[in-house]
Amino acid sequence: MTHQSILDFSTPGRGTRNITDAVAKVVAASGVQTGIVHVFVQHTSCSLTITENADPDVRRDLDTILGRLAPDGDPAYRHDLEGPDDMAAHARSVLTDSALTIPVGAGRMLLGTWQGIFLWEHRTSPQQRRVVVTVLGA
Repeated sequence: MTHQSILDFSTPGRGTRNITDAVAKVVAASGVQTGIVHVFVQHTSCSLTITENADPDVRRDLDTILGRLAPDGDPAYRHDLEGPDDMAAHARSVLTDSALTIPVGAGRMLLGTWQGIFLWEHRTSPQQRRVVVTVLGA
């Protein structure tokens, strides 16, 4: 059995947005009891991650780390058509993930207690983002 849904999200700008519940609803609607869910973001300046869902300081610290690896406005960047965060956002998305695969069992995602799925916005301004969720299994 295969089930696919498109989810649209608005972001306020750089930072993380918990999308675990939205993905869980797609899994539940699919009827799949055992299988996998594949989550894919259709953009090149944001990403997906599975990380700590309880303490927001973890996600803030991760954003700080990425900021050190790919700082806004680096004079070495050539690509800056949309502002000083443009190339940094692309680099941050390459350093993270555009897709995740999560096991499904008993009709739900088998995430750990402290794990959540996050859409990680790397641009500083608000954005509209599209996520494709595909559930495969029996």
